[in-house]
Amino acid sequence: MVGADGEQLGIMATADALAKAIEADLDLVLIAPAANPPVCKIMDFGKYRFEQTKREKEARKNQKQAEVKEIKMSLNIDTNDFNIKVKNCIKFLQNGDKVKVTIRFRRAREMSHMNLSEELMKKFLDAVSEYGGSEKPSKLEGKNYAIVLSPKK
Repeated sequence: MVGADGEQLGIMATADALAKAIEADLDLVLIAPAANPPVCKIMDFGKYRFEQTKREKEARKNQKQAEVKEIKMSLNIDTNDFNIKVKNCIKFLQNGDKVKVTIRFRRAREMSHMNLSEELMKKFLDAVSEYGGSEKPSKLEGKNYAIVLSPKK
């Protein structure tokens, strides 16, 4: 049993603990039910619950949600355009966002050249490898060849 100001009150019967809590005009809260003997504390439960929700809210506020940014390119992208896409991807990864890199196939005959899309994806991954890596291998999603990159810690 722990008192309202944190001092140890020792092992006592439940009825005695409840009597002390009522005497102090506070609540008796079971802290560790699995312990032997179970640990109880005398406290204002409403205040405790309020402070706990306040701490949880503060923790959620400080957490940053990672956005998934998408970079789209076609199979026959120009060198300068490719470099701009790489630069934007690096910027997103440095900001802590995940990046989905998508190669679009506009025609069916472009889909027959999967080796070219794999080479382009490998070239892109090599360019951004020091800033982030892939979570899963790249895959074909309809008319798109995509991979998701996550920032390095």
